Amino acid sequence: MPHNNCGPIGIFDSGYGGLTILKEIRKALPQYNYIYLGDNARAPYGTRSFDIVYRFTLESVKHLFNQGCRLVILACNTASAKALRTIQQHDLPGIDPSRRVLGVIRPTVERLGEYTSTGHVGIFGTPGTIQSESYDMEITKLYPGYRPIGHACPMWVPLIENGEAYNDGADYFVKQEIFRILNKDPEIDAIILGCTHYPLLYDKIRRFLPEHISLIPQGEIVANSLADYLRRHPQMESRLTRSSTGDTGSCIYLTTENNAKFSTMASLFLGESINATTIEL
Repeated sequence: MPHNNCGPIGIFDSGYGGLTILKEIRKALPQYNYIYLGDNARAPYGTRSFDIVYRFTLESVKHLFNQGCRLVILACNTASAKALRTIQQHDLPGIDPSRRVLGVIRPTVERLGEYTSTGHVGIFGTPGTIQSESYDMEITKLYPGYRPIGHACPMWVPLIENGEAYNDGADYFVKQEIFRILNKDPEIDAIILGCTHYPLLYDKIRRFLPEHISLIPQGEIVANSLADYLRRHPQMESRLTRSSTGDTGSCIYLTTENNAKFSTMASLFLGESINATTIEL
């Protein structure tokens, strides 16, 4: 296959949260090349309308396609909830039917059975993700008897983006939302962290969450799901560029915001220093 028909895997998020997904994907599939695009200038997406999220997401996907990506992961629950289906059904056939755009909601829901015995499943997410009821729809489609309980945590993303995730000040906001969701349904025995920022609060949430409740690690699930997808779709796998030396592939970071600000913040999410480039969409 000619090399110009190959490209890196694109990872898109409205901001920084998708870096938690990227980190797990690179851990599971280190050999490929990646481009990460954070639309930080227009974040957060969580409170925006369907139309705006769809338009912004499509612009970002097209940019990644123009960079040569054959496959793009929407590592953003809000974009997966509000834009994925329209892009897959309406836009891809016209852009290039051989390319693919995948989300983070379905792979997470597919594994639910391993985490719950009561079928009462909580979802922590942004107001946009919860309002879209995308998790509820996927859960009831795959597990008709289950009871999804969505709960918006509007304070969590600002806390994380202001560097407060590991500070004692965040405890109050974490405890409060746990109390509220369990108040809605005391039978919950599994909770999905339905926002890619939330893994930074994982240890805090785990500390205040009753022991019998499973906390579902989205990044790991999405990474395993992608590995499985590539095994099942060798024609797509053959169109991905990988490290020329056979070890770890490259990763380019793009942001619509100030690149120095992005690099500093991204380093917090990834635990390593990176250099980002500012782009305009």
